Amino acid sequence: MSKITRIELYHVAIPLPTTFYPSWIPGFPQTENRFTLIKVITDDGVEGYSAGPAMGRERAGIGELLGPYLIGEEATDIALIQQRLREVSYLGWRNYWIEPAFWDIKGKIEGKPVCELLGGKPCKVTLYASTGEVKTVPDRIQEAEARYEEGFRSIKLRVHDFDEAVDIGHVVETAKALGHKMKIGVDANQGWRVTVIGDAPLWDLERAKRFADACADAGISWLEEPLPMDAYTDLSELTAYSRVPISGGELHTSGLAELRLMIQWRCYDIFQPDAVFAGGIAQTFEVAKLCREHGLQYSPHTWTNGIGFAINLQLMAASGFADQKDLEYPLNPPGWTVEARDGILAAPFVHDKGTINTPAAPGLGIAIDPGALRKFGKRFFVMDRKRLIWYSIRNRGIKVSLEIDRVKKEKARKASTEHP
Repeated sequence: MSKITRIELYHVAIPLPTTFYPSWIPGFPQTENRFTLIKVITDDGVEGYSAGPAMGRERAGIGELLGPYLIGEEATDIALIQQRLREVSYLGWRNYWIEPAFWDIKGKIEGKPVCELLGGKPCKVTLYASTGEVKTVPDRIQEAEARYEEGFRSIKLRVHDFDEAVDIGHVVETAKALGHKMKIGVDANQGWRVTVIGDAPLWDLERAKRFADACADAGISWLEEPLPMDAYTDLSELTAYSRVPISGGELHTSGLAELRLMIQWRCYDIFQPDAVFAGGIAQTFEVAKLCREHGLQYSPHTWTNGIGFAINLQLMAASGFADQKDLEYPLNPPGWTVEARDGILAAPFVHDKGTINTPAAPGLGIAIDPGALRKFGKRFFVMDRKRLIWYSIRNRGIKVSLEIDRVKKEKARKASTEHP
């Protein structure tokens, strides 16, 4: 038994070498890679980590919710952790990014990488270079050539113009220049449209069909998120119509329940749930299994940070799809670099000619660089058993705290009696 005894949360902000303009947030000059880091410690001293992308300090109060829900629970009981996070979600907080920390702990206790816990084994994974900015055609061609020289044989472009002729021309001209020496994917970033700063185009089914036709004629390998992620009927129709595979599913925070239905409706040919968002490792692995059962493909989204990449890399190795699909490798220099993406990891995920080996070390296979964490991170919350007692007394009073403690101890006693 490994009980959760301490939880720490950190704001992390790693400066980017230069300003990065993500295609999915038009007009946003991103200067930092920001995320929330969670560190979970058990009573036997095992540490588990995970991270979720952040715009700023929007999770400043979440610790006071997580502490009472998680302190004292069994860290390796993934079903229980999933249930606790589900309970937290009833209050409006969907935080499946936390769950991989407990797989990290479970793997370290059992001496296995997460992919082995899931029935797979470490392997070499082929990557595709995932760009993040909308660029001119000459700049895009130059970028693709640079990735080709580095060893990549697949690349993903971004389109996001109000004029569909511009988007089509962008794809056609780039494909023509590369001469089919690289597989090309195209991300329309329509799944979750953001207009908080600049405006963004909004595709309908007919525009998506026309663009899919152009992609097929140009020899494009896949088209990602060409419609809103909840346009289920239109997505199903488009996927049935398109001559180029349609992909998506990265940000479905309802997790397995929603994605199972989308698989049944064949909303995509390739499902790309990111475990950081779409239900954690446990639910995302079930999605991968369902894809295989239904004759569909799986290749997870990984564009968050180095820890998020590690999580989805373990899933890819376990899924059985690593010999069929390439895995996303976020890379858009000079703004989005490996160093900025993986800045608090002791060993960044540096590709080897467009491939990478799944870490064989226990858990997620990562180590946090304490010096880098001190430099780029700031701890904003810590809770352990003693702090939890004082927190409860201060916020609920002694009488209510004692009543809660009595009920929880009685539940634990019954559980130990029924399952000795």
